[in-house]
Amino acid sequence: MSRIAYVNGQYVPHGSAQIHVEDRGYQFADSVYEVCLVVDGKFWDIDGHLARLRRSLSELDIEMPMPESALRIIMENVRKRNHLKSALIYMQVSRGVAPRNHLFAKGLVPSVVMTAKRFDLDQSDEKAAKGISIVSQPDIRWGRTDIKTTGLLANAMAKNAAHEVGAAEALLVRDGFVTECSSSNAWIITKDGVLVTHPKDHKILGGITRATAFECAQELQLSVIERPFTLNEVFAAREVFLTSASSIVMPVVTVNGRQIGDGAPGPITIRLREAYKAKARAL
Repeated sequence: MSRIAYVNGQYVPHGSAQIHVEDRGYQFADSVYEVCLVVDGKFWDIDGHLARLRRSLSELDIEMPMPESALRIIMENVRKRNHLKSALIYMQVSRGVAPRNHLFAKGLVPSVVMTAKRFDLDQSDEKAAKGISIVSQPDIRWGRTDIKTTGLLANAMAKNAAHEVGAAEALLVRDGFVTECSSSNAWIITKDGVLVTHPKDHKILGGITRATAFECAQELQLSVIERPFTLNEVFAAREVFLTSASSIVMPVVTVNGRQIGDGAPGPITIRLREAYKAKARAL
């Protein structure tokens, strides 16, 4: 079955989807994106994703390409045209097409691209049952990582460096403190059972999954603190885990080759992962 993509008003075969060579998203990464999760035919956390899309566009002075209601309709159409009940919907909005120039003209028509791929809420269960290994990398990204821009080269380089040494993710460190990972938010659980994650500021992307995991932790009556933490605190943690749309809540069992806790997914992380999945399915 051919995959279907949406490109600027048209639904086209995925293999035939094209953008203009002078689209500023291609030329300058002058664009933002969101990845939305669909569980059993229902969009999960869509309000948060669309709110973050509006904020990202506003921070870059890009106009919303259409009313939010129209975006929701297109997202649902992309899901249906790909015959997917559960999916990840990728949406990208660029400033638009213009002759290549660092200066951008006002009033450009934004470009919109959407694709869909199959996703199962349980697909990372096998990986989560074992836990993953991660390694630290210097955080060399630009100073506004809170904007969900497509300028992800530094993230990609860090993740590939991690992969080359057999790790699943790169834990980014700036000025002595952990910020987040290349494509996920980072958390530690202290010896006292307190969940700690970096504050939502310009140094991290405020993940929608991160926010929901925060809610789940509070519903489980777990203590959560937002503050910077160091690599030494990571090594001393009772548990470490990551959050992202595709991996939900993912236990980490080694960092830089050093065992975390007893070297197995921790009970608090497992409880949080199951609470997150239950919350999504109860939508």
